[in-house]
Amino acid sequence: MNIDTGTGQLLCEIRDGVAIITLNRPEARNALSDDLTPALRRMIRQMGDDDRVGALLITGAGTAFCAGGDVKGMAGRTPAKAAMSTEEKIADLKHRQRTLTGTLVGLPKPTIAALPGPAAGAGLAIALACDIRFAADSAFVATGYARVGLTGDYGISWLLTRLVGTARARELMFTGDKVDADRCERLGIVNQVVPFDDLFDTAFAFARRIAAGPRTALAGIKANLDRAAHAEFLEALDQEAEILVPAAQHPDHREAVAAFVEKRTPVFGTVQVR
Repeated sequence: MNIDTGTGQLLCEIRDGVAIITLNRPEARNALSDDLTPALRRMIRQMGDDDRVGALLITGAGTAFCAGGDVKGMAGRTPAKAAMSTEEKIADLKHRQRTLTGTLVGLPKPTIAALPGPAAGAGLAIALACDIRFAADSAFVATGYARVGLTGDYGISWLLTRLVGTARARELMFTGDKVDADRCERLGIVNQVVPFDDLFDTAFAFARRIAAGPRTALAGIKANLDRAAHAEFLEALDQEAEILVPAAQHPDHREAVAAFVEKRTPVFGTVQVR
């Protein structure tokens, strides 16, 4: 089922419980734009709220994931942007960040990124904001900010540090060097590297499997894992209890147990913790 995004620069469809969101500016390596980015914000939020959707899969058309901001466009600011004060520009960026990667990180549904090629700058931040990442063997990532005299946005410093640790994050941010797919897998930036021709099928099969799972339980699992990154152990223990007991009372748990006893595949509902 195709979903109207309001622009040809972003495609969206729902297939087998998976919302497939495709950045569609292949001629510009799917760089963010004034049309693509607002549509991406809307679709992330809309698909997150859609009960037909159990998982989101974000990818890029052609041979790139997302080149980040349009560097050429940085040279010519719009009159409206130029007229804004520093405080107004900061407030505007805070809002744009919170409604893109902020929303993506906060979704209770599992999110998967499929990287057919480069993910750089804010494009890398979008990929890192997803729960799972698959990459084609031809893909690479680069922070890129230092190369254009910028410092990082859309949460890349926080996201990268969580994935690769402080020392590696500093290396990648300071240099902006390209990191090929194999090194990305070794560093933990991506979960799996596959041949380019197999990328979408592999990522979609994973997303479809997750979307068919117990959505309330998966939302709880994601909440526990998010808390685990910064909570004290006893705090994490308490949250696990607070989430597990209601999950044990949910119909999905009863269905999973019955399916296990009856040696069949469980069929879960779509109700999700919000």
